[in-house]
Amino acid sequence: MSAPASKSPATLHDVAREAGVSLATASRSLNGSTRKVNEAYRQRVVEAAQRLGYTTNLFAQAVAKGSTTTVALLVADIADPYFSSIAAGVIDAASEEGLVVTIAVTGRNAQRELDTVRALRGQRPRVMILAGSRTTGSAFEDQLRGELTSFEDTGGKVAFISQDAAPFATVLLDNRGGARDLAVALASLGYRDVAVITGPPEIRTAEERLEGFAAGLAECGIPLPADRIIHADFTRDGGYRGTQELLASGASVDLVFAVNDVMAVGVVSALREAGIVPGQGIGVAGYDDIPTVRDITPALTTVRIPLEDVGRRALQLATGSVHDAGAAPAPGEPAPIRTETIIRGSTPRR
Repeated sequence: MSAPASKSPATLHDVAREAGVSLATASRSLNGSTRKVNEAYRQRVVEAAQRLGYTTNLFAQAVAKGSTTTVALLVADIADPYFSSIAAGVIDAASEEGLVVTIAVTGRNAQRELDTVRALRGQRPRVMILAGSRTTGSAFEDQLRGELTSFEDTGGKVAFISQDAAPFATVLLDNRGGARDLAVALASLGYRDVAVITGPPEIRTAEERLEGFAAGLAECGIPLPADRIIHADFTRDGGYRGTQELLASGASVDLVFAVNDVMAVGVVSALREAGIVPGQGIGVAGYDDIPTVRDITPALTTVRIPLEDVGRRALQLATGSVHDAGAAPAPGEPAPIRTETIIRGSTPRR
C-alpha cells in the first residue's frame, strides 16, 4: 500500500481565495504593509490563514522590503552578565517595536566579528548592534566599517555600545570618568596602596578604565606604579590569575581594583584561597554593577552602569525611536551614559 501523498503547504493565493479577497489585499493584511486595509477584510484574511495553517515567508518579505523584522545583537560573551543585561534591554525595546532579536557571540575576536557581520548582512536584519569594546590596532576595523557602511547604504541601521564609532550611532560609556570617580571615592576612604587587575592592553574599555582610575588616584596624590598594574584576560579567570600573580610578587597592597565585575569576582576567589578575607585584609572594587556582585560576600564596591537602559538606548538610536530630546546625542558629540559610584562592604573605611 503506497503512503498517502503529503499535503502541500498553503499559499497566499489559497488564503486570498479562502477569504474571498484579492491577492493584494491578502498580502497587505499579512505582510505588514503600510497601506491601510479594511478591518473586516483584514480579519477575514487572518482567520483564513489560521484555518489553512498559512505562515508568512519572512525571507520573501526581506527581499521585497530590503530587511526583516530582526535585530542582530553582537556580544563578546553571552554568559557574561554585563552582556546579558544589555541584551535584556535590547530585547525589551525591540518587543515594543515589533522586532525580534537574534544574538551572535564574537568572543572578542575581531576577525570573527567581521565574519559574523558579513554573514548577518545576507540575512537582511533591520538593525545591527555591536556591544563589545573596540580593539586598538585591529587589522579588521576598516573592513568592518566598510561592511557596516554598505549595510546602512542598503537601508539597514547600525548602533555601537561603548566607544565613539562615528559616523554610526553610538551609546557612549564614560569609562574614564566613572573609574576616576571611583578612585577618588576610595582614596577618601583611606586606601593608599593600590593595585589594578586590568584586561589586555588592546581592549579599549580596559585601558580607558585603567587610565581614569590612575588619573583619579593622581588627583589624590596616590601613585600607581607599573608593577602594580597586571594585565590578564577580561574574564573571571583572568581576575583570579592576575590576583595570584600580584600576591606572588609580594607587593603590599590594601586595595585591588579590577576593571570589570567578573574579574573582581575572580579577585575575591583568589584572595580567599590565599587566606585573605576580602574587605578586611584587602579591599576589592570592580566596575559595571552586574546583579551578581550585590549578592556575593562581601557585596562588591563598583561603578554602576544602567546596562538595560544602555541596551534600550542602542535599539532606540538605531531605529530612530528615541522620544526624549536629551536622549539622542548631537551629531559628532555622543552623550555618555552617566555612571554612579557604589560603595559596599568590600571596601570599608580604613
